[in-house]
Amino acid sequence: MTATIHRLGAKPPSLDPMMALVTGDMNAVNAVILDRMQSEIPLIPELAGHLIAGGGKRMRPMLTLASARLIGYTGNRHHRLAASVEFIHTATLLHDDVVDGSDLRRGRRTANIIWGNPASVLVGDFLFSRSFELMVEDGSLKVLKILSNASAVIAEGEVNQLTAARRVDLAEDRYLDIIGAKTAALFAAACRIAAVVAERPEGEETALDAYGRNLGIAFQLVDDAIDYVSDAGTMGKDAGDDFREGKMTLPVILAYARGDAVDRKFWKDAVEGRRDSDEDFAHAITLVRQSRAVDDTLARARHYGQRAIDAIAGFPASKAKDAMVEAVEFAVARAY
Repeated sequence: MTATIHRLGAKPPSLDPMMALVTGDMNAVNAVILDRMQSEIPLIPELAGHLIAGGGKRMRPMLTLASARLIGYTGNRHHRLAASVEFIHTATLLHDDVVDGSDLRRGRRTANIIWGNPASVLVGDFLFSRSFELMVEDGSLKVLKILSNASAVIAEGEVNQLTAARRVDLAEDRYLDIIGAKTAALFAAACRIAAVVAERPEGEETALDAYGRNLGIAFQLVDDAIDYVSDAGTMGKDAGDDFREGKMTLPVILAYARGDAVDRKFWKDAVEGRRDSDEDFAHAITLVRQSRAVDDTLARARHYGQRAIDAIAGFPASKAKDAMVEAVEFAVARAY
């Protein structure tokens, strides 16, 4: 694992240029988030605030803001819509942690561990509702269609992943369908809605959609790879969570396909929940490294990252474009 998508000899890529680009807009988005997560029921803002203030970079709403800058939008409709995107994302995190039984999120205890599963599910539902309120207030049926469709696709992706859990025969195509739905769909929608509110041509909408979608796939591929090469301090979750949950991510799919009979027996037992000790996880790391499954997963992430960069190649040079390119480079470089 030596090559990265970023320019040779350059400093490591970061989200700093994008964060600097949208600082003023992000302050407005944060104000909307803070206002709309309030409730007369104290548990709701307490639990929602725990996750929203948990140290995430808010990449999805930043993509909405950066996409608006890329196309020269000067209004403020995208502030509420970026908040809507963040509420969708936060709601799915709350639900995911319940489904996965996760203990950590960005290095902190998950809401379901602190307040319990019922509270996490119900507050997630509250945030979904707030998200749709913001969409309706915007008044654009096209925006509503894009974001509501993304919400449905995300849910389908999560159900698809749930039914695929602990199935060692999961095909790579189905895995890509899962991450395209549960991760990439919201990245794509977050970028596309900027072109809608700016009333830009359909070609710019589809270009931004392609940028977000390919970035989302690359982002998830890297996440799945570093589960086997990183730690909680880097990942914000326990290393090996995917392994212990029986998730057939691409590193496992590749390692299983390339293994001998003994290796395949190990993976089958692990995925079905019979091999989940620390020693078993250490052996899994050895197998994914020996089979170059992690290397090849990251190579595919670089491929999708390049597709994201290519998708916005037709836009004029600008600080926004540079920041969006570097955001892709950062997403891929997290694993190195």
